[in-house]
This record gives sequence, C-alpha cells and structure tokens, in this order.
Amino acid sequence: MEPFILKAGPGTAISTLTQALALLPEDASVPARIELSPGVYREKAVVARANTEIVGAGMEKTRIVWGDGAKELLPDGMKRGTFRTATLRIDAPNVKLCHLCVENDAAPREAAGQAIALYADGDLFVAEDCKLLGAQDTLFTAPLPPREIEKNGFIGPKQHAPRVPQRQVYLRCSIVGDVDFIFGGAAAWFERCDIITRDGRSDRSAPFAAFCTAASTPEGQAFGYVFDHCRFIGEGCPDGSVYLGRPWREWAKTVLLNCELGPHIRREGFDDWNKPLAHETAFFAEYDSFGPGAQGPRAPFVHALTPKDADAITFERFLGSLGSC
Repeated sequence: MEPFILKAGPGTAISTLTQALALLPEDASVPARIELSPGVYREKAVVARANTEIVGAGMEKTRIVWGDGAKELLPDGMKRGTFRTATLRIDAPNVKLCHLCVENDAAPREAAGQAIALYADGDLFVAEDCKLLGAQDTLFTAPLPPREIEKNGFIGPKQHAPRVPQRQVYLRCSIVGDVDFIFGGAAAWFERCDIITRDGRSDRSAPFAAFCTAASTPEGQAFGYVFDHCRFIGEGCPDGSVYLGRPWREWAKTVLLNCELGPHIRREGFDDWNKPLAHETAFFAEYDSFGPGAQGPRAPFVHALTPKDADAITFERFLGSLGSC
C-alpha cells in the first residue's frame, strides 16, 4: 500500500508537526509519512497513530524543541514531574523517526530537574539517524516499572496504563545527556550510536558524576538494553566520572558489544545504586569493549562475555524476544 505523504514546515500552510499529525488518515492501517522541512519546530507533540513515519532534513537541520522540566510548579500546586515533560511522545506501535533532532532545552539541570526529549512508547519503534538532546532523562524507553516508589512518581499520561512489553531500535543516533539519560523498561537495541555525556549543570563547583543508562527491565524479559558497535563519548567530562549504567529496578539488563569507551567512563563500568539485590538479579555485561574507558577492573557484578555468549545476542533474536524468558 502506498503511504499517505504530507509535507510540513515553517512558513507553509502546515507549519507545525502537530498540525500535520491532525491531518493524517484516521485509518491507521494506511501507512503515513510526514516530511518536515529544515527549521525549528517549537512545540510539544504526541504521535498517537500507528504506522506513521516522520522524516526530517537531517539531525542538524530539523529540530523539534520544547522546554518543560520536572520541577516546574503547575497551577494546581503540583510539580510537573518527569513523565509530563516530554517534547515528543510516541504512543503507538510501528512509528519511525528519521533524520531529525528531538530536544528538551529546559536548563540548567539543577533548576529544571528531569526533562525528557523523547518519550518512546510503542512496539517496533525505530529512530534512525536522529539526535536526542537533553540533560537529565533525555530518552525514556517505555514501559514504566510496575510500581512507583514515591507517590505520584509516575504522574503523567501513562501512569495507570497497562505495562506493555515492547521492542525499540535506534540506528546511528546521537543521544546526549548527563544523568540516567537513557532509561526505562523497553527491550532496546542501539546500533552504531553515539552516547554522549555532557555536564548539564550551571554550577560546576561540585565534582561531576553521571550515568549513561538506568534500565528498569521487567523480570523475565530476555533483553534490556543492547549497545552494538556504539561509541560512548564524553564532552567536557573529567576522566573516570561517568558510569555506563545503574539499575533503576533490580532486574535491569544492559549489554555492550564491541563498543568504544572514552576516558570519561569509570573503571567499575556500572554502579549498583545501593541495590545489593541487583548483584544477583540484574545483568550488566560487556564483550570486546575498547578504548581508554574499557580498562578495568570492573565491578564484581559486571559480566565479561565470552565469544559464544556474544554470538547469541543477535538482532534477529532480539526481534523475536517478547514473551521469552
């Protein structure tokens, strides 16, 4: 079936992504593509239609930007909270983003708090040649964990929704942030991506410490985060100041395959976030990491994969993984 194609851009009759989304066919079985011209789209948008592709003119040319932060007080006196901050929220299966940037420019980090650029919630979501730019909590890969630790910690559009397992794919993307800037429960495959840590604080008098990932992989899910041939890059970060990840929940899974690690990565690799149980339940592992940040010794709960172990972690198995244990 030929896709329904809609062009949009600043200064045209359809000037925003939100306007373009409203004009797509209601029948989601019809594939649809929105082509965004170069420019800055200052808006907060939701993609709630399946089988939709949004294509920009390049990650440095087409930018979707908003600036909500978790610490903002709303008229009802409550803070906005993390999960109401997203610049762009995906809320449907089979959605694809290509050649664009999604940014949350809430700053500085200590004043804004968590500030999601992309909230991805939908099976078989794909981001290809995209930049995701923020500070704390740049990319949320749904679903949420089953339960909150703090009351209203999950307040937002999917707070009470069923936790649906899903697979997400990120190809040749640039993902930028500083604290837990890739987090959530999805099975997510990152291939040839740049994972870039920057200091999002205005006050840099205290020592810098950061975490690239905070997975909350559901118990029994075969895959959590897999980084295949990715580069972990530090921009302005002191050597040995950044962990590859920590467990947002105890069953977190994060695996690195053939990744280049800059000198900003701590020798321990991963942090247990004061969760002793995670030493037994979480799975943090590497195979053939290289670069200055690959020099150990790693924390004792981090696994060094054998070639046989690594060969078993394939994209094909990842795609067929939902429902397996």
